[in-house]
Amino acid sequence: MTLSPDVLPLGFAEAIKRDMQIWLERAVIGLNLCPFAKSVHVKGQIHWVVSPARDVPGVQDDLVRELQDLQASDPAQRDTTLLVLPMCFGDFLDFNDFLAQADVLLKALGLRGELQIASFHPQFQFAGTDADDIANYTNRSPYPTLHLLREASIDRAVEVFPEAESIYEKNMQVLEQLGHEGWDALGLGRLAKDVTPEGGAGGTP
Repeated sequence: MTLSPDVLPLGFAEAIKRDMQIWLERAVIGLNLCPFAKSVHVKGQIHWVVSPARDVPGVQDDLVRELQDLQASDPAQRDTTLLVLPMCFGDFLDFNDFLAQADVLLKALGLRGELQIASFHPQFQFAGTDADDIANYTNRSPYPTLHLLREASIDRAVEVFPEAESIYEKNMQVLEQLGHEGWDALGLGRLAKDVTPEGGAGGTP
């Protein structure tokens, strides 16, 4: 795990990573919301970064650094990066607005077509849905998170799973069958309640 230059307390950062790994294992992998996640997790190819950034410029600095580091690293060692933002973007609309800036940074770095940026948020909400719609939970994580992916890895995954476009519909069905009670039974709602420092943006699904 990497800590950004303005380092958070190690115990807090480790708790953030623990929460995220529980979410990854119980929800993303456990419910098979992403059929490609298990392999990189088991192989230790996910690079975890817990950012102390409390504002947009700080997040931008971290994002630029992690995009460049991912591009320069060996894919066999670092296939993907999860940049976790526990201290910023507690409001989903602010986070959603930032994604346009993130795409501009990706283009400015000349990395569009090589890397992609996906996103997760504890308050994620699809357009046209109610806040408590179970479908929103497919993209909810304990903390605001930017997921940096390699285009080449996505292409290889699609070759193995050619009906990748059907994942979205399948995930909706999984969550509808699970329901709120089933989601609550995963124990994700208890994450981070005792570890978020004052001023942090952490939240739970």
